[in-house]
Amino acid sequence: MGRGYAWGDCKPTATMLAIVVVFAALNTLTKMAFNQGMHTTVLITLRQFTAFLFLAPIAYFRERKTRPKLTLEVFVYLFFSAVLGASLTQWLFFVGQRHTTATFACAFINMTPMFTFVLALPFGMEKLDLKTGAGIAKVIGTTVGFTGAIILALYQGPSLTKSQPMELSTMAAGHGAHRWVIGSVALLAGAACWSFWFILQSRLGKKYPALYSGNALMFLLSFLQMAAVALATERDLSVWILRTKLQIITVFFVGIMGSGIGFLAMSWCIEQRGPVFTTAFTPLIQLIAGAINIVALHEQLHVGSALGSALVIVGLYLVLAAKTKEASDAAPSSDALVEEKTKQGTQQAEESIITLTKMQEEVV
Repeated sequence: MGRGYAWGDCKPTATMLAIVVVFAALNTLTKMAFNQGMHTTVLITLRQFTAFLFLAPIAYFRERKTRPKLTLEVFVYLFFSAVLGASLTQWLFFVGQRHTTATFACAFINMTPMFTFVLALPFGMEKLDLKTGAGIAKVIGTTVGFTGAIILALYQGPSLTKSQPMELSTMAAGHGAHRWVIGSVALLAGAACWSFWFILQSRLGKKYPALYSGNALMFLLSFLQMAAVALATERDLSVWILRTKLQIITVFFVGIMGSGIGFLAMSWCIEQRGPVFTTAFTPLIQLIAGAINIVALHEQLHVGSALGSALVIVGLYLVLAAKTKEASDAAPSSDALVEEKTKQGTQQAEESIITLTKMQEEVV
């Protein structure tokens, strides 16, 4: 393949690696903002509004001449895209985190690639041929990555940064069984919503191919949805006041980088490589966030975290390698292109000779 094709093939991978770094930093910032007393619904509402304000002028100037008509069908797609991807996913995650633990909540995010892969099969957005090496690699990679996520959530082991006895993180530690069940259901529903959003976004990109406008409208609808929820649940208006510099920075960072640029980049990657490829990077968010927390918040690194991280990376590599192999097999080879062009050139030359011969005969 040519050098240009190789770089173009790497763009989605480089984009998703940058996005997971942003999301990892976002998780650390939101954790610190919540510790300062910021309410979750308020943060989500302000985040979506900031994302809309950031994307709206860009969408207007870049797509004012090419923006397709906003039909009722497209509006319905955008509405549910806002519900599933921008509103419910975040709200359910924070509810689940509040009723369980942060580590357990992050593990459910790591289930997103598996859910998306399973959902993409019946919709025809993903192929699974177990007779090929790529198909087997997808299944093995998804299973290995899911196993690593479970280890990250449930097993700690001895500390690698500070010696301490081996321990298993008890699932219901500090929480009642009823609260844990509620939290687990919320996290499961949040992961399912996140997966459905990737599938829905793949359809929406074909029906409304205006990337900036589609995401801006999605965040506007999500803002209205979450504002209604926040006004119904937050009776004290003082919670809307941002009292610290960290809270202000968090709102702008998660709104512009997390929602605005992040969702825009993910939507582009979905168009380029599909929903399964895009969600395959999700487990890396927890790994990078853990590294940031070790350095910035001085959290400990355990054997379970190292082992789970290694399995997640192996699973991610297998899925990406399978997707790359499928893309390579689907694309025409360079030899085939040369042969086709040579054949076309030969045909054109023969047609030219026949035409000249006829002209000479007419002249004679």
